Order: sequence, then C-alpha cells, then structure tokens
Amino acid sequence: MAGKDKRVITNDRWPFLAILIVVSAAFALILWPFFAAILWAVIVTILFMPFYRRLLVWMPNRQNGAALLTLLSIIGVVILPAAILTVALVEEAATVYQRIQSGDINPAQIWTGFQSGMPSWMSTVLERLGVENIAAAKAMLSGSAAEGVRAILTQALSLGQSLLGLFVKLMVMLYLAFFLLRDGESLQRRIREAVPLRTDHLELLVTRFIVVVRATIKGSIVVAILQGLIGGIVLWALGIEAALLWGVLMGAASLLPAVGTGLVWVPMAFYLLFTGAIWQGVVLIFCGLFVIGMVDNVLRPILVGRETRIPDYVVLITTLGGLQLFGFHGIVIGPVIAAMFIAVWDIATTMRAESPPPISA
Repeated sequence: MAGKDKRVITNDRWPFLAILIVVSAAFALILWPFFAAILWAVIVTILFMPFYRRLLVWMPNRQNGAALLTLLSIIGVVILPAAILTVALVEEAATVYQRIQSGDINPAQIWTGFQSGMPSWMSTVLERLGVENIAAAKAMLSGSAAEGVRAILTQALSLGQSLLGLFVKLMVMLYLAFFLLRDGESLQRRIREAVPLRTDHLELLVTRFIVVVRATIKGSIVVAILQGLIGGIVLWALGIEAALLWGVLMGAASLLPAVGTGLVWVPMAFYLLFTGAIWQGVVLIFCGLFVIGMVDNVLRPILVGRETRIPDYVVLITTLGGLQLFGFHGIVIGPVIAAMFIAVWDIATTMRAESPPPISA
C-alpha cells in the first residue's frame, strides 16, 4: 500500500508542475497592468533598504514606523522633485512651442545663420550627403522642430489625462514598497525555500540582481541627473533658450554609454561657433569636456564600483533594447537582464567544470 501511495505521489509531480505554471502565469497576467509600479517598488526597496535598517537600529522593534519614515523619505527625495521638474519642463516646452508658432523662434533663420557660418568643407560634406537644397533643408528643420515640440506637448497632455491612473500606480508602488521594506527578509527566506536552486547559485543570482539595480540607479540615473543639472546651469549662464529643456535632454543622453551628453552639447557648441558666438561656444566645449564629462568619469566608479561593471557595449545594447521594449523602465530592465544572462552562464560554466568527466568504455 505504501508503495502504491509513493507511486501516485511520483506520478502526480508533472501534473502539479503544469498546474503550478498555469496558475503562476495567470497570476503574472493579473499583475501585468501594475508591472511598472511593482518594478519601481522593488527598485526603491533595494535602494532604501540600508536607510530602513539604520532606522531600525535607532528605533528597534518598530518595523512599521521605520518603514513609514522610509516612505516619507522616498516621497521627499524622489517623488516631489520629479513632479516639480516635470511641471517646469512641460511649461518650458509649451513656451517654446508657442514661440515657434508665433514666429519668435524661426528654425529656418537658425539654419540660415548656421549655414552662413559653416566652413566650406562642411558645406561640401552636406552636399555629398544629399543636403543640397537649402530651402528643403530649412523646411525640414522647421517641420522637425515643430513636430518634436508638438510630440512633447502631446505626451504631456496624455500624461495629464491619465493623471488618475498614474496616481493609482504611484500609490500601489508606495503601498507595496512599505511591505517589501517591512517584510523583505522573511520574503527572501520564503523565496529561497521555494526556488529549486542550490543555495550558492540562488545567492549569486540575488546578489547580482541587487548589485546591478543599485549600480544602474546610482551609476546611471544619479549621474544623469547631475550631468543634466550642470549642463542646464551652463546653458542658462550662456543665455541659451530653453536651458531646462536642453538640460533634461542632456541628462537623458547621458544614459547612453559611448555617446553621453555630447549628443546634445557638441552640436550646440558647433552651432554657437558657426553663428559667431565664439566665446559661448568655447565655454560650452570646455564645460562639456572638463565639467559635464568629468562627472561621469569621477562619480561612476565611486558610486558603482569597478568590480560590478558590465562591459559598456553590453550596457549600450541592452539599454537601447530595454528602452525599445519597455519604454523608460528599460533603463533598468535591460542591464538587469544582461547581468542575469552573464550570471546564469557563469553558473553553467561552473557546473560544467564541477561535473565528473564521462567514463570511457
């Protein structure tokens, strides 16, 4: 009888595994509308967990109070500044769009000034690239600028229209982050018990995940914020129109390895030089190379640590792929998937090295 029960239990393994997969997939499908909220709840929990643990040292056995104070810190340090920046950015984009519509900013005139100060060799290069019809180039520049600003305003309008949904997701993120902070260690223990992996392999994957999330946020987003802030201040000091808008674009460009903020300030510096604003162009080049650029070179190794770095070409490809698939969230998802890919193959290599050689006949 005991043997029969054992055989039934063994035969039940695969049907149960199928049910487990189906139920887990259904659960993931239900959670999918709140994927962004869950993702950022996990991210802020990882980032602010050390702060939460320090609070527990000061106020032992008061997990709820420590988690609540941590959430208030997240709101004050992250959410409120982001909201203020978004409002200011939308207002500046609207102002630029209105000036383009009224003719105060004329992209065609900007192109004419740029073309008149352009060296002959650059004109030759543009002709070889097929930009021979200056009138068509003016129209293209004018239309592109207007369309670009119009796209920004459209996104801002859609954001305003979906403000309720955004608020709900924000509340879900904060609510989930509260419990992840308070019950994080017990959840980790339950996951370790449930996941069918060796303890050392699971520890490697969890550690790599946490390290890459912290490295991506601290080493990429923090550096991007600082570079965008410094770039915006430099442009404002030089009297450049829409310095806040350009500073935000500079911060976004800094997220791309091997390209960085130069994608924004290099063309702008050349434009200043070619239109006769020599000292402004020289100052922008100097600040771009030795101030804005050095922020990345100095701070990133300090914030990330050299031993945690993924090769820059992998970061570039996975960041672009993540942005393409997941939007803004891909900034984190792309490098994390790359890190998990590398970690899994490291484990596979280790397991292959540890496996006994085949017995020869």
